[in-house]
Amino acid sequence: MPKLAAFPKAFMQALCKDGTMKVSEWIGLASTLDIEGLEWYAGFLEMNDKKNWPLFRQMVSDTGKVIPMMCCSPDFTYPDKKIRDKEVEKQKMWIDMTHTLGGSYCRVLSGQRRPELSVEEGVKLAADCIYECLPYAQERNITLILENHYKDDFWEYPEFAQKMDVFCKLVDAVQHPFFGVNYDPSNTYLAGEDPVELLKKISHRVVTMHASDRYLKYGTIDDLRREEGGAAGYAKRLSHGEIGKGLNDYDAIFSELKGVGFNSWISIEDGVDGMEQLERSVSFLRKKIKEYWP
Repeated sequence: MPKLAAFPKAFMQALCKDGTMKVSEWIGLASTLDIEGLEWYAGFLEMNDKKNWPLFRQMVSDTGKVIPMMCCSPDFTYPDKKIRDKEVEKQKMWIDMTHTLGGSYCRVLSGQRRPELSVEEGVKLAADCIYECLPYAQERNITLILENHYKDDFWEYPEFAQKMDVFCKLVDAVQHPFFGVNYDPSNTYLAGEDPVELLKKISHRVVTMHASDRYLKYGTIDDLRREEGGAAGYAKRLSHGEIGKGLNDYDAIFSELKGVGFNSWISIEDGVDGMEQLERSVSFLRKKIKEYWP
């Protein structure tokens, strides 16, 4: 049966930018949730001190939970090889971070969709960098997970492999036992595409999942697809929402995942409207998991 983790979506500014929340506070809040794990973020301010890494692992363990997944954002599409090499070194440091925290999965991305790059060039640059990291990850028993992502907060351009066809090309380009997909259904809407259509193309490669939901504040999905923001920015008509009440068809998603034997971590990216919302999302997912993995 899949296990649930949670990501502090509502507290990223406080944990990563202004320091108004301590990691220990997030651990305390998460300890009250009916989940097995906490997805970590490499950019928590307190992660800058390596001495904190084993301490946080122990803090989480003391609440009866684990840290299964690391969220980080390498940028592998720089044309300059020296800069790409630095990104590879950063990814290796994040792999070390994951290992110290006791995790098994560490995110990779393609990089930014730089205008000068063709699809073929971008896929090759990203795949080559991922392959450079894989032996390092394998030695530490860490699986690298490629997310169908939208855009890191600090990037100028959106994700190179945001669109379904490019994402699938990159997934196909990396064949390794310590590489898989972190599937995020909501991000597919930001590309103006269908999450279930994407899942059916890559479900056999999915090893972890982000659970979230989006809803339309106004207009229709067709309006969203016509909007430039659907691909190049967070569309104004689309908003985060409580899981199970938005656009995502979790019956179709879990049916497909169950059919390919998925039995791993589902991390919740929710709670932007408070912990009570996050608790309701946990309850919804618990019920669905029991339904599809009885």
